[in-house]
Amino acid sequence: MITETGARARTADVFGRVRTADGLTLPWEIHGDGPTTIVFLPPNPISHARLWKAQIHYLARRHRAVVYDGRGNGGADAPDPAGTWDSAWRADDCLAVLDATETERAVLVGICGDGVRPSLEIAAAHPERVHGLVAIGTGVGQLAPAPELRRRAIETFTDVLDDPRGWEKYNEHYIRSNYRGFLEFFFGEMFPEPHSEKHVEDAVAYGLDGPVEVLLMDESAADTKEETLDLIGRVRCPVLVVHGDCDNCQGTERALALADLTGADVLWIEGAGHIPQARHPVLVNRAIDEFALRFAPPATPVRRTWIHPARRSRRALLVSSPIGLGHAWRDVAVARELRKLVPGLDVQWLAQPPVTTLLAACGESVHPASAELASEAAAVDAETGEHELHAFEMLRRLDEVFVANFMVFDDLVRDEPFDLWIADEAWEVDYFLHENPERKRAPYVWMTDFVGVLPMPAGGEREAYLAADWNAQMVEHIARWPSLRDVSIFIGDREDVVDEPLGAGLPTIAEWTTERFAFSGYITSFDPGELGDRDALRRELGYEADERVCVVAAGGSAAGLSLLERVVAAFPEAKRLVPSLRMVVVAGPRIDPDSIPSVEGLEVHGYVHRLHRHLAACDVGVAHGGLSTTMELTATGRPFLFFPLRNHFEQNGHVAHRLARHGAGRRMSYETDGTADIAAAIAAELERAPSYRPVPPGGARRAAELIAPLVG
Repeated sequence: MITETGARARTADVFGRVRTADGLTLPWEIHGDGPTTIVFLPPNPISHARLWKAQIHYLARRHRAVVYDGRGNGGADAPDPAGTWDSAWRADDCLAVLDATETERAVLVGICGDGVRPSLEIAAAHPERVHGLVAIGTGVGQLAPAPELRRRAIETFTDVLDDPRGWEKYNEHYIRSNYRGFLEFFFGEMFPEPHSEKHVEDAVAYGLDGPVEVLLMDESAADTKEETLDLIGRVRCPVLVVHGDCDNCQGTERALALADLTGADVLWIEGAGHIPQARHPVLVNRAIDEFALRFAPPATPVRRTWIHPARRSRRALLVSSPIGLGHAWRDVAVARELRKLVPGLDVQWLAQPPVTTLLAACGESVHPASAELASEAAAVDAETGEHELHAFEMLRRLDEVFVANFMVFDDLVRDEPFDLWIADEAWEVDYFLHENPERKRAPYVWMTDFVGVLPMPAGGEREAYLAADWNAQMVEHIARWPSLRDVSIFIGDREDVVDEPLGAGLPTIAEWTTERFAFSGYITSFDPGELGDRDALRRELGYEADERVCVVAAGGSAAGLSLLERVVAAFPEAKRLVPSLRMVVVAGPRIDPDSIPSVEGLEVHGYVHRLHRHLAACDVGVAHGGLSTTMELTATGRPFLFFPLRNHFEQNGHVAHRLARHGAGRRMSYETDGTADIAAAIAAELERAPSYRPVPPGGARRAAELIAPLVG
């Protein structure tokens, strides 16, 4: 398999290894089975196939995408670094992959000289194998000089320099002695766009997947300019050149020269650096797709029905974050209230498991396009540790999944008319709309229960810097496109917003949020007043009057497993302290109930629909620090223990602040509270009569009243 790095949006349909002419093996993958094959050449040996991660999910839904790691990087074998790098290897290796994947003809996509030059060689020598070429960050060196700083660095590449600075780090001795330092500098130059820290980190990691000795191998003599012009003159297929005007590796003259010589189409991206497919994936994905569609066989006739807008029912598309089921419950409540205000409104959901299970039980309509979504829930679960979920790093590492799912969203709203879009913490929708504001086609509502990421102390200065950079980009997005969000709704009250800084030179979160959001109050899926008599509810749920019921809930992700296991281990001691104790464990949709240790007298359930009824009926609750479960316990006035997940900025900061404002819950520590502490705390809370700040009902109605005018 190709090197695994971060959460992948999709796994390969077919994969294997191919042996090169000189005996090395390279891993390849096939994604999708569309009529046109797109082959992505790796920019080895400085990077591998994961540099194309933002393209694969989208293009595999429409074409057949082939990726492979080139020799010397990722999962591929490396040549002998004592030898000479043969300039013909890259083209020969690509041809070997074409044969191994039974690809008769393909669109070849390459970046820099490592990918563009071999693409040209294959197109010139084997025109029957190539539909067309996409040349990104074009690097055909003989066509024009490199940018001045890089050119001067090349001139001193073998010199011994005392204290290399800037482009002086592009130096054989510095690279050999500090490969990471070189990669951090180099890819920092390749991504000159602001807020590109994650892209640089990825590229550095990909570079470190190969040995520095291979990168520094002597190369065979380059072709002359005349030989290069002859090569390009033999290319007869269509060419698309994609280039940024801030490309510090190849400059702009080389791209313009190749475009002129081949009569290429050109996508010129102002403000972009050398790797636009990573930094501007929506734009580049669309460009590659449109280019590849030229070579697809004629489509079968399509019959479509167009309905005049005056005769259409009003339609809303609701995108709800699958990270926790609380988002879906509150969104169902908003959708129901919205239908009351806009009779006949058709609410379609773009959603994925486990949210779809809840929506089906609620009678909501999940759009068929949802089947195309990459699993965000699986990616989140892969980030969990022992009672730990580093929420900020999780959001950063979901970048590939976010690109994939925005492209699904963008396809849907391009192909079908909607009168309204609602995104509840659908980060991919909000981010990529602000990065590509021309994609907006309907009124757009953004909903969230927190604003701003907070650095965790364990992350030190680096995390503080990254969090401030993340927040700064959000501030800049809204400042540049203040009307892109037609309505921004904070699910809570003004006092629920933390008064923490967004970062140096930025306003506080409370100040910024108050100026830009409307406040709905907290939204529950139920009105506590409608739950009726608590004793009757307990009888309906099978709880006896003389039992003391403890409900332990893991929330909507797999991150709660460690806490469940510890609370279960505390049950015998808690039962000794409270003989009438009955403990009910709710594992949720993403934890196998059978994985919970069996203890006499313990009940374990999987997903429980309308869990809030059990929380309202219990005598004490135990949960991690997720907002939905803790606020449902707060709204129903039940005593509870909560254990914020380690390094989860939302649970340790935003949620803890809100619970403190309500005077709700007893905060515990997974690090210091063992089974005896938990048992004693359960017993103590059972004797407490909570007096919380009330959670006013009607939040869903207030949110719907803010949204309804956008529909008409």
